[in-house]
Amino acid sequence: MTLTDLSNGFRDDDQRRRVQAVIHDRLADDREPQECRYLMRFWWQLSMPYQEVSMDQLSLNVSEPKLEVLEELISAARTSHDEVDAWVATVRDAFPVVQDRGFQAASGGDS
Repeated sequence: MTLTDLSNGFRDDDQRRRVQAVIHDRLADDREPQECRYLMRFWWQLSMPYQEVSMDQLSLNVSEPKLEVLEELISAARTSHDEVDAWVATVRDAFPVVQDRGFQAASGGDS
């Protein structure tokens, strides 16, 4: 399944940016560098008309729960803008914001 059509699946740039923010803030955890790398390639794919990442690469490098939500996003983007909005709400409820513990430690924060 090619992912080159995803940039056309959003109502506007604001909706695409909301989706990208969810991927960045809630799915891409740099404590899992390989997975994070492929999630960020997918993040980039949402804006590009060329193939940045394939489903095969995502399947090999992204954990099952996160892969499932990416597949749901792909389906939503190919179905309706309202489904994309619903995807954003669902993922926000299901995944907490990733805490950047390295930044906290470097800045003297605790946790």
